[in-house]
Amino acid sequence: MAILLIISAGLAVLDWVAVARGVKGLEYVAKPGTMVFLLAWLLARAGLMPTLVWFELALVFSLAGDVLLMLPRESFLGGLVAFLVAHLFFIVGFNQEPLPIKLVSLPLVILVFLAAAWLFVRVRAGLLRSGNRSLVMPVFAYTLVISVMVLSALATLTRPEWQIQPALLASVGAALFFASDGQLAWNRFVGPLRQADLRVMVTYHLAQFAILFAACWHFLGTPL
Repeated sequence: MAILLIISAGLAVLDWVAVARGVKGLEYVAKPGTMVFLLAWLLARAGLMPTLVWFELALVFSLAGDVLLMLPRESFLGGLVAFLVAHLFFIVGFNQEPLPIKLVSLPLVILVFLAAAWLFVRVRAGLLRSGNRSLVMPVFAYTLVISVMVLSALATLTRPEWQIQPALLASVGAALFFASDGQLAWNRFVGPLRQADLRVMVTYHLAQFAILFAACWHFLGTPL
């Protein structure tokens, strides 16, 4: 099983190199390959274990989103929908235990939705300027769903079933996912960011690894 994880991590690094140097041929292999071997690793560890199958489904749709956003004639909307579905599966995965109501959670809810609202307002303005009005509602729906995913991961910090280490790892992973998608949207529709493509992929891959390690840590008792 470890070899599958090592290959996935190696392909992720290769993808970062390919993105940084603009080697499209290598990117077409390394980007989906990272997710294929990461999924294979998780399946080898857990099979179709009911508590982890949601994360496996999230990986499947993340892979689909990667491919749709990578192809020469990319489908941004198709990729958006694929990742939206992936986040829905992450949400289910993080919410398999009852959620205790704690006042400490309220500031996190406010913070996440303020950040998401600020980002959406800027991206919406960029979409309208560039004539992509038809993407406004899909981007709004995606922003809402990924915000709930981030909150679901942060909520593990308040769940008595979750130990603090995997909860922190899940929270960091979700935050990195939000950062990755935020940078992608900003670079496309608001204004260019320095080394945006590389920053998007590094944060994206780290997010996926962190979330899956956290899920394995919680449901299997060990992250690796």
